[in-house]
Amino acid sequence: MTDDGDGLPLADRLARRIRTLLISGELAPGQRLSEAAFSERFDVSRNSLREAFRLLTKDGLLRHEANRGVFVAVPSMSSIIDIYRVRRMLECGALRQAWQQHPAIRAMREAVTMARRERDAANWIGVGSANMKFHAAIIDLSDSVRLNEFYERIAAELRLCFGLLNDPEHLHSPFVEMNDAITTLVENDKPHEAAAQMETYLNLAERTMLKALERASEKA
Repeated sequence: MTDDGDGLPLADRLARRIRTLLISGELAPGQRLSEAAFSERFDVSRNSLREAFRLLTKDGLLRHEANRGVFVAVPSMSSIIDIYRVRRMLECGALRQAWQQHPAIRAMREAVTMARRERDAANWIGVGSANMKFHAAIIDLSDSVRLNEFYERIAAELRLCFGLLNDPEHLHSPFVEMNDAITTLVENDKPHEAAAQMETYLNLAERTMLKALERASEKA
């Protein structure tokens, strides 16, 4: 995806590092973030960390509660619907214009291999991480730094959605082979077929996510 951002201000670099933690699934929806712990972890001042928190709050990834602190955001149904709307535009568009020899296709294949390995080990957090790598590689097909940077925010929100589910296996398991099928289509120079399958994939993923969250809210 994007580079390491060495030329960015410190607060922006910190925000990117925290966003990476969100994408990896290390931070959970609703989790309180300790200024002291993160300041020590990143070896930065609390003022710099607060500015990073402010940037991520503006992006909707964190929320600030007066007299309580900073918490990881909890996605709503409406935000999930919007996330998948944006994903259909970005990912299907990237696949439609994919070049058969693009190096991102190799990254897609590697992500599928990783997902199968994690699935066989019943490591569903690992499957989720492999899935994130797969979709990031699809965005890389566009060769756009701006789209990559934008998608980082979408990916972080998406991973927060995963964190709300009580049954990650139900969400992730069916899509491992679908990822493989889409990768095979692109490898065989069938970008439009791959884009059409991705649209079907994302529609199914959205319905699966919303139904799972609805069941979880009924049990709460």
